[in-house]
Amino acid sequence: MKKKSLALIALGGVLVMALAGCGTTQAPTAVDPDASGSTSAGCGDDTTATSTGAVSVTDDLGRTVELDKPAERIAVLEWQQIEDALSLCITPVAVADAEGYSTWVTAEELPKGVTDVGTRQEPNLETLFGTEPDLVIVEVSAADDPIVSQLEAYDVPVLATVGADAADPIAKMLGTLDLIAQVTGREERAAVVADEFQEHLDAASAELADLDLPTKEFVFFDGWVDGGNVALRPFGQGSLVGEIGEKLGLENAWTGEVDPTYGLGQTDLEGMTTVGDASLFYTGTEDPESESFIDALQGNPAWTSLPAVADDRLTAFPAGIWTFGGPRSTQQIIDGYVEVLSK
Repeated sequence: MKKKSLALIALGGVLVMALAGCGTTQAPTAVDPDASGSTSAGCGDDTTATSTGAVSVTDDLGRTVELDKPAERIAVLEWQQIEDALSLCITPVAVADAEGYSTWVTAEELPKGVTDVGTRQEPNLETLFGTEPDLVIVEVSAADDPIVSQLEAYDVPVLATVGADAADPIAKMLGTLDLIAQVTGREERAAVVADEFQEHLDAASAELADLDLPTKEFVFFDGWVDGGNVALRPFGQGSLVGEIGEKLGLENAWTGEVDPTYGLGQTDLEGMTTVGDASLFYTGTEDPESESFIDALQGNPAWTSLPAVADDRLTAFPAGIWTFGGPRSTQQIIDGYVEVLSK
């Protein structure tokens, strides 16, 4: 999977590569049919209760999802929601793109033996429903996403989620966790995870408040090399990474146009000259299949003349942080800020 395949969002007529496009079409792997409900990594000491009553929730498409009891055997077709399920101490019976998840998401480890049903856009439905899920959780980008009707044809309840909202990315991230908790009876565990996230954020804010930083302005970005040209993607206002930075007392210096879902922009090297003295942070995840966009910029006078580059304030975040994840990945984002700012 290449970095440039992380987001497909129309932005001012410019194509930004799709989150939904992350994936593999590898053949599904076998699964232990009794794997559901097992404890995920980090859940060994969990003592929270699971509710047992009937469930009725409204999903992100405004659909009512009703269950006689909380779902136990869930199939999950997007990485953020896979992470959320594991944070709730639930191991799905099936997931989309298990290999990609295990490569790019390190906050919650996916146990072995979970069936991989291919990509979210084109899951192997026979394999998916062969695991006998009592609920399928999917991420959608629009109300008319065909995946919902395709899944509903199998007479298994479908919970449709929208992964992000630039209007309030932190609330949306926590809301997605809570929605999954409601349908699985894991509200008590979700409250613990949310509290731990807030405590993590508060502690980091206090730690960074004592630092004498050269500037509070920053831009977090990633990018890719395409045909010898470098495309850059700033995480602007409304991005989860950008919002976390501001919660930590920083100021996001990217004021360019961003999409309304993920808060992502798109620019080139010239566009980066508009951010002034802001410190520059970028994703540290290594992709062995793609050329490093940072390496491709080295030696370019326009790049080396940027104040942050010239002053050695260009810093990679630690590798393995998924910037579109749930509370556990977001805690890694917080830790990333603390690490790069404390150097």
